[in-house]
Amino acid sequence: MASSGGVGEAATWKPQEEGLREICGLLEQQMAPTSVDKSMIWQRLQHYSQFPDFNNYLAFIFARAEGISVEVRQAAGLLLKNNLRSAFETMPPANQQYIKSELLPCMGAADRHIRSTAGTIISTFVQIGGVAGWPELLHALVKCLDSNDANHMEGAMDALSKICEDVPQLLDSDISGLSERPINAFLPRFLQLFQSPHTALRKLSLSSVNQYIMLMPRVLHLSMDKYLQGLFLLANDPAPEVRKLVCAAFVQLIEVRSAVLEPHLRNVIEYMLLVNKDTDDEVALEACEFWSAYCEAELPPENLREFLPRLIPILLSNMAYADDDESLVEAEEDGSLPDRDQDLKPHFHSSRFHGSEDVEDEDDDIVNVWNLRKCSAAALDFLSNVFGDEILPTLMPIVQSKLSATGDEAWKNREAAVLALGAIGEGCINGLYPHLSEIIAFLIPLLDDKFPLIRSISCWTLSRFSKYIVQGTAHQEGHDQFDKILMGLLRRILDDNKRVQEAACSAFATLEEEAAEELAPRLNIILQHLMLAFGKYQRRNLRIVYDALGTLADAVGGELNQPAYLEILMPPLIAKWQQLSNSDKDLFPLLECFTSIAQALGTGFSQFAQPVFQRCINIIQTQQLAKVDPVSAGAQYDKEFIVCCLDLLSGLAEGLGPGIESLVSQSNLRDLLLQCCNDDAYDVRQSSFALLGDLARVCPVHLHSRLAEFLDVSAKQLNTPKLKETVSVANNACWAIGELAIKVRKEMSPIVMTVISCLVPILQRSEGLNKSLIENSAITLGRLAWVCPELVSPHMEHFMQPWCIALSMIRDDIEKEDAFRGLCAMVRANPSGALNSLVFMCKAIASWHEIRSEDLHNEVCQVLHGYKQMLKNGAWEQCISALEPPVKDKLLKYQL
Repeated sequence: MASSGGVGEAATWKPQEEGLREICGLLEQQMAPTSVDKSMIWQRLQHYSQFPDFNNYLAFIFARAEGISVEVRQAAGLLLKNNLRSAFETMPPANQQYIKSELLPCMGAADRHIRSTAGTIISTFVQIGGVAGWPELLHALVKCLDSNDANHMEGAMDALSKICEDVPQLLDSDISGLSERPINAFLPRFLQLFQSPHTALRKLSLSSVNQYIMLMPRVLHLSMDKYLQGLFLLANDPAPEVRKLVCAAFVQLIEVRSAVLEPHLRNVIEYMLLVNKDTDDEVALEACEFWSAYCEAELPPENLREFLPRLIPILLSNMAYADDDESLVEAEEDGSLPDRDQDLKPHFHSSRFHGSEDVEDEDDDIVNVWNLRKCSAAALDFLSNVFGDEILPTLMPIVQSKLSATGDEAWKNREAAVLALGAIGEGCINGLYPHLSEIIAFLIPLLDDKFPLIRSISCWTLSRFSKYIVQGTAHQEGHDQFDKILMGLLRRILDDNKRVQEAACSAFATLEEEAAEELAPRLNIILQHLMLAFGKYQRRNLRIVYDALGTLADAVGGELNQPAYLEILMPPLIAKWQQLSNSDKDLFPLLECFTSIAQALGTGFSQFAQPVFQRCINIIQTQQLAKVDPVSAGAQYDKEFIVCCLDLLSGLAEGLGPGIESLVSQSNLRDLLLQCCNDDAYDVRQSSFALLGDLARVCPVHLHSRLAEFLDVSAKQLNTPKLKETVSVANNACWAIGELAIKVRKEMSPIVMTVISCLVPILQRSEGLNKSLIENSAITLGRLAWVCPELVSPHMEHFMQPWCIALSMIRDDIEKEDAFRGLCAMVRANPSGALNSLVFMCKAIASWHEIRSEDLHNEVCQVLHGYKQMLKNGAWEQCISALEPPVKDKLLKYQL
């Protein structure tokens, strides 16, 4: 495929007829219906892409090929775009130049599809090579925008809108050779185009400006009034896609630049109320986002208060299912039909984490597509959290009238009213509380409604009141109601409808978390229902049963360890375990379920432990091989398998305790674990260090022969510039070092100072770091000081203050005791090291409710008395006087 012009000037390149025919033919075949062998064509195209000027051919076909269909030209353009990502670096400059020069005229092509594809390729060029490398582009774009020719203007705007969407910051940066930033030239032209008679130009210019709300370049800041005037001008645009962008602009502005909207807020709210009822659902959805955004931005509630009586009815009417909602079709689906692969959501396993979690559980959305109904319910939830019971006088009469609507045709209104009660279940609980038992009594029969979507939403709404339902069990009436709800949900778990099964199982899992030991007397009937569901459900909902079983095990703990319960629970799970292959992703939720069961049963799990342990080892081994050689492993690598197996092994270590020792001793777990600790995937490392800490607790002897390597790789996790991105890995590694330290003691000495030098900066610069990492760092530092005080104490004065501050935040437990043993050991070795931090040390000691260990209590006493004797001439009294009264009171128990 040599070119006739060689590599000389870009303009001299010309294609050869034969090559041109061949490539066009392949592109035509590739687009033909499926009868042709696509992989053959793909291989031929791959073969051509080895030639340095293949992309020139694609550019020629796209830009100039006479008599070739637009579809083939587009296909050439899209293949060129995809090739740019891989071939750009190695492409000869002359070829780059040729392709660029062919692309620019295409912005004004007569055919809209060619213009649009040209915009996509141009944006890709800019993403890869920046703007500076293509000075002609900016001139061409400005020229097209100023041309007054609709095609040229639209082609340029198409390319610009894609650049603004993909790499907005590039147009807002200084470029050598240009007197000003490109955005300064473009933004006034965008704002001008808001008035264009062409819908496409109004839409593209508005979407381009919207991309800069977050970045807020100086030119937009200075043109803000003009931008807002433009938004109000477009507010009633005949084109729904333009109105949708106007709403999106107001939503973004309220989120990040609320001050600029303040003078216009009443008008904006009035407008949003209007378009929240837009005949176009997408416009209404975008408008509806405004209310949640307003609440999340924590803006003054009073600006919204007077509009609530108009807003709440709109939200409620939008909460009814639309006639074309796909859930209506799904709701009719027969529960006995097997799930298709595309019905299964990807499974996300969150790796094991040691310490106080910072994350909050999101409410599981009942289904996954975001639409006006869900957005309206979310807005109502937000409003209820901001305004609380104030919204009830407007809301409840509407809810009551919808609930009392009779007849089959009114079921969607009844359903929306139940959804509304669930949405306000948190924010308005004070106002609802006096009526809660009536509301619940009303909801319980709806669990048996003839409409499946009313049955499913009633499950969800009841679960929103779980906390109060469980609190009510203290008296007989509440106790009876709890039983009715429990039995109602268990009945729905066995519903024939998949949507109802899913909602009931999720609601039951929420109730389990709240009810905990309340479930123990009812375990038999709960297990029977869950295992019936286990036999009945299709693949997708099976995952939710696993979750409900795991949550049940977490909730009732050791109560589960009774032969009668294990006979119901374990045989079906073991049968499923044996039926799934080592590479079947349906194993993930089962592995998670076993993790919870192993922890709950404790040593009661021993009878099932050996095959479970061995299979985890086999899967980890297979996956590590698959990573380098999938063919001989007979499996595709998927790190999720490794993470789930490591977490299940952690669950076994926690449940079996020292009983896991015989399993570990007969396996190569130690070497596999070391390999996982060095993995490049951070979630694999996170689970690896959790398991390392768990094994250090129960059978450290089996880590011994590779102790130095484990300590070394653990220390590395704390000394990384990317600490914030891998904070969970660092947290678990830090905890594992502390667990190893108290078991191997003096053998820590070679690594102690390396670890201390990583922990001190974490404690000194703790703002913005995860709370758990700070706690674990403080505990591990204390544990190292306890086992090697002679190494750590000479450096005390460098870290005493931040360390004591961190210690005073930790709740009373055995880990805090260890840390304070380290404190006492250091003070004994180097009393003067803490003199400058005495006030902080006293506060840390005062943070104990009570030190349960008598010998530690005595050590702390000795430390305080030691300083009291050491500090003469009123220095001790001066130190004590600097403490707040509650701290002084807490120190009284040390007889000072």
